[in-house]
Amino acid sequence: MHVAWLELRDVRCYEELSFQPDSGVNVLVGDNGEGKTSVLEGLGYLGLMKSFRLVGDDALVREGASSAVIRGGVGGAATEITVECELPLEGRRTVLVNGKRPQRMREVQAMVPVVTFMPDDLDVVKRGPGLRRDYLDDLASQLWPRAGADLSDYDRALRQRNSLLRQEGRATDPVTLDVWDTRLAAAAAGVLAHRRAVAAALQPHLSGAYEAVGGNGDLRWAYRSTWGSDDAADEESLVEAMSQALARPDPVISTCGPPPWARIGTNPACCSTAVRPARRRPRASSVRLRSPSGSAPIGSSRRCATRLRCCCSTTSSPSSMPIEPAGSSS
Repeated sequence: MHVAWLELRDVRCYEELSFQPDSGVNVLVGDNGEGKTSVLEGLGYLGLMKSFRLVGDDALVREGASSAVIRGGVGGAATEITVECELPLEGRRTVLVNGKRPQRMREVQAMVPVVTFMPDDLDVVKRGPGLRRDYLDDLASQLWPRAGADLSDYDRALRQRNSLLRQEGRATDPVTLDVWDTRLAAAAAGVLAHRRAVAAALQPHLSGAYEAVGGNGDLRWAYRSTWGSDDAADEESLVEAMSQALARPDPVISTCGPPPWARIGTNPACCSTAVRPARRRPRASSVRLRSPSGSAPIGSSRRCATRLRCCCSTTSSPSSMPIEPAGSSS
């Protein structure tokens, strides 16, 4: 699959741009600020449905314009897929695939696979676990359409559940909460299963790359969560583990006042471990995770979302090296 054509209107520094890359390797040459990365950003948006610079859609709109338009054709002459995106400064964006609205944005990722290589990719290792989860989710969505559907269901269930708790507080109806707990557990099990599958599929490639570069030692990585799912072998066991985690009270929160629902997420954590000759034994640490739904604490209730931890180690012993120290605010 290759990009047949790209059109940009009011994107970044471009008022109008029409680009038809050659079938081979294309090199964009120009001075700083002339828009080379903006062209790649437009290409990436066709498949990722977001900027790989991790900015909002409004940042792509040219100064003085009210909206930006990105259009492109991907594939061959007989099987070309046309993706059109209009990004207004106000209101919702419009996305069309072959003239029709896709049911889910993640369906586009499966149809138009995009891979970017940037210096910021090191943040997947250097920064918090949220970036590693996003990496696994994006890759899973490109490999299996169901993975994108499960992630959308999970995000929707998490928002609805947290919204219910935020509005009702201690008066939350137990029956209604059980309904959202069941939906959240089922969706989370599917998301975690796909993340495990991606981690397993990448393992031989990681080992081969590390052997070619490092020579000594062995690289292993694994997906771990701290809500009791590591021993669950199938999705039914994962659903049961998540249901139990959602119903489990948090003794730390219960002694510190109202539980901060919007701060503590139920999203599983990712842990990668590289085994190699170690020069020293690092100290263990952990990373607090935020909920995707927000950061402001709200009223208390009879349940609380699971408090998760994540660590990343590079050592030949069970000790772990922190990616980020545990923050006091989260």
